[in-house]
Amino acid sequence: MAEITAKMVQELRRQTGAGMMDCKKALGETEGDLTKASEWLRQKGMVAAGKKSDRVTAEGLVDNYIQADGKTGVLVEVNCQTDFVARNDAFKDLVQSLAQQAITADTVDALLEQPYAADSSIKVSEAIVQSIAKIGENLNVRRLANYHVADGTEGAVDCYIHTGGRVGVLLELGCASAKVAESEDFKGLARNLAMQVAACPNVEYINVGEIPEAIASKEKEIEMGRDDLANKPDNIKEKIVQGRIDKRLKEMTLVDQPYIKDQNMSVTELIGQTVKQLGEDVTVRRFTRFILGEGIEKKESNFADEVAAQMGKM
Repeated sequence: MAEITAKMVQELRRQTGAGMMDCKKALGETEGDLTKASEWLRQKGMVAAGKKSDRVTAEGLVDNYIQADGKTGVLVEVNCQTDFVARNDAFKDLVQSLAQQAITADTVDALLEQPYAADSSIKVSEAIVQSIAKIGENLNVRRLANYHVADGTEGAVDCYIHTGGRVGVLLELGCASAKVAESEDFKGLARNLAMQVAACPNVEYINVGEIPEAIASKEKEIEMGRDDLANKPDNIKEKIVQGRIDKRLKEMTLVDQPYIKDQNMSVTELIGQTVKQLGEDVTVRRFTRFILGEGIEKKESNFADEVAAQMGKM
């Protein structure tokens, strides 16, 4: 049997949000395979299918910059060590300047190699080193997303920042004419859709058609293995599983969500209303959501010690 280490339990707990003891049992049942252990926990109803972003913490800011023409926008996450620094004006100014400069960068590495806009004698990476010395904490440009409405097409890029820079969404909305792209109704829809994505942490795709078949197949495999279906006839089991899969896939898609400002209508219906008003088709082309610190585990060594101590008591 594979050795189950504190590190493995810690990682499974981070991924799923399940209890420590449940994570250890899941790893034991699956020979230490993290992927299979996660699926085992879901089959046993010990973890929700959605991400457990609220269990992951790191400090800093998610910020954005949208050019005046509304056709280009950037979403950036910059991390620091403490919330105190994240609320510091010098740090906020740095993040905003990096967001503006990232308009011309496709990746973090490309951004760091650029001459710094505020002082072209140094690179952005050197400016960050100077800021580290000034602020007194380690800083890191973690990630960025850069959207531009492609030449020959029409549309708008907009962003929504929530909870003081802890969640940010960048979204591109497409249309057919420049007149519609410049209208307030169209721009308002782009902003409301970005807000919708920010409010729906399980949303990863625009519609069900975008979800890879491999994900749907994996969902079926997980659902078919749930304990509550063990004694059901195969034909009944198939119907129940298909219903659950359909529900789960819709939970992952933007257009199938209830509209946050009016729960009596879906996002699809909201878009349809706007299409009627504008007299032109409207399409959500893409979106990116950053949740501050998502995927980063703070004080990992301390938490590992905590897990080890708990495992030692078993």
